[in-house]
This record gives sequence, C-alpha cells and structure tokens, in this order.
Amino acid sequence: MVDVQPAPSRAASGEPVGSRMGAAPLFTVFTPTFNRAATLHRVYESLRAQTLRDFEWVVVDDGSTDGTDALIAAWKAEADFPITYVWQENRGKHTAFNRGAALATGELFLPLDSDDACVPTALERFKHHWDQVKADPGFSAVTALAGDPDGRIVGSRFPSDPTDSDSLEIRYRHKVGGEKWGFHRLSVVRAHPFPELEGAKFVPEGIVWARIARRYKTRYVNEVLRVYHPGQDRLTVAPAAPHAGAMALWHREILNTELDYFSAAPGHFLRSAVHYARFSTHVGRSLTEQWRALHGTAARVLWLIGLPIAALAVRRDRAKPAGQR
Repeated sequence: MVDVQPAPSRAASGEPVGSRMGAAPLFTVFTPTFNRAATLHRVYESLRAQTLRDFEWVVVDDGSTDGTDALIAAWKAEADFPITYVWQENRGKHTAFNRGAALATGELFLPLDSDDACVPTALERFKHHWDQVKADPGFSAVTALAGDPDGRIVGSRFPSDPTDSDSLEIRYRHKVGGEKWGFHRLSVVRAHPFPELEGAKFVPEGIVWARIARRYKTRYVNEVLRVYHPGQDRLTVAPAAPHAGAMALWHREILNTELDYFSAAPGHFLRSAVHYARFSTHVGRSLTEQWRALHGTAARVLWLIGLPIAALAVRRDRAKPAGQR
C-alpha cells in the first residue's frame, strides 16, 4: 500500500492561502455530470476542504433527471466559493467540456469527475508546481497521480519527479499508464475544443490531449492529489459502432500525426489502423476515401495490413444486437 498523505501545506503551518482580492480565480474546477447526485458530494466536500481558496466550481449537467439541480442549488446557498451550474439536453461529455471552458473565468482549467474526490491540499500543490514553470509559454499544464480510496496509486509513476514532457511521449516512450489528474491553461483548452460531430454523444478525450501535446509541455509530478473511485460507470462510454465517426477521427489522427513514435509502440499503431478502417466502414466511407484521408506511406501501409482484421471486426459488430454494438 502506498502512503498518499497530502503534502505539507502553508495553511497547515498557519500561513493563509487565500484568493486574490478582486481578481478572477486562479483555478476553474470543472465537473461534467449526468445523473450523479449520489456521488457528486465527493467533489463538493473536497472543494470545501481545500487549503487554497482561489478557485471557482463550474458544473455542466448533461441532462440529469435525478435531482442534481436541487442539490447544487442547496450547495450554492451555503458555499463560500463561487459555483456556476448549467443544465443542457444530453449531448455527451465532450459538449459539456466545451461549454464548461466557455463559462470558466479562471486562469487554469482543472476537470474533476463527478464521482471522484481530491486531497485537501490539491489546489495548493498544483499552484506550487505551476509557479515553477508558468513563466515559460511552452508549458500548459501540471499533471499529478491518482490514488484509490485505500491509498494505492492507480497506474504507474512518472519516470522522474518532476518530468517535463507531453502526453504522447509519456505514453509511448515512458510507458506510463493509468488514471492521472491535471489542469491546462484555460486559453489552451479554449483553443483546442472537442470536435462536436453531428449525432455523436461520445468523442475520445485523446483527440484533444494529443493535439495539445504537439504544441505544449506538461510538468508531471509523482504526487497523489486525486482520489479515484473505481467500479463506477464512468461518464465516458465504451467505444462502439454508434460512436464510429468520432472513433474513426481519433484513429485517423493517430496514424497521421503520431507515427514518429511507431518504434516505441508498433502494436498500438497497428490497432489504430484496424480501428480506423473498422469505424470508417461503419460510417460508410469507401476504401478510396479512407486511403485519401491518410497522410504518408507508413500510415497507408499500416491501413492495408489492418484491412482484413477490420473487415472481420465490422462483421462481428453487425452481428451483435443493436444495443450492444
């Protein structure tokens, strides 16, 4: 078991850690939610306990019908920090994310899922690490570790503490996996919105994080700041045929922009080639259209290799009942 006691805080030593008077908050903590009234209290209670008070909470409700609105209204009446709540028709987490970024007023945008929590010093420690790199415009983010409620780290550690890198290098070269938690500059998040495809209620988050990684660096720290609650039905749904357009886009971007990491993870790129062909077929794109959308010989060769497997996957998908695809 790993000790995940929060790091020493300035507040604990008697030094106040307050907000900047008259200024926009440093952090926007953003929570997208859908029928999570039973778990949303974890986020609220975590924010009430924060040693750094320079934040706002923005909640975008993606169509809840479980009384989330009344719950938030009660919290707004008693909270000593700003809460912004909006409800929208169910359109998917990615649209809630874009709306949250539009509503945010903080310098830094920190998503926190509606069934998770964080340690009391989370924002204070994030600020500490951000202060070390914020003068460099090439940095957009700080990312920390997550632990489960029993104190075990979820996933793997970063190779050094700190590690200055990006999410592509961290995944492919350093083989770091598992749940993590961090923020980006709000300006960067707004410049890289989630694509909103007609009829799609799911867009892989990897599309956005990879686009940001190609332009900005992140400071990664081996400090557990998020409490991840496994075993819940996550807001993000599993990839399947109804999300084919978004999945095809994601795997096409992997093949077109990330193949410089091929030697580090060849199997990953072959799987993306299969899925690109698979999901492109589901949305009716011809083989000619699929070929033309790929850039470069390497991407097209991988696609050709993956075509037979993709054809089998499409056949399997279509044989399943509609609700299981």
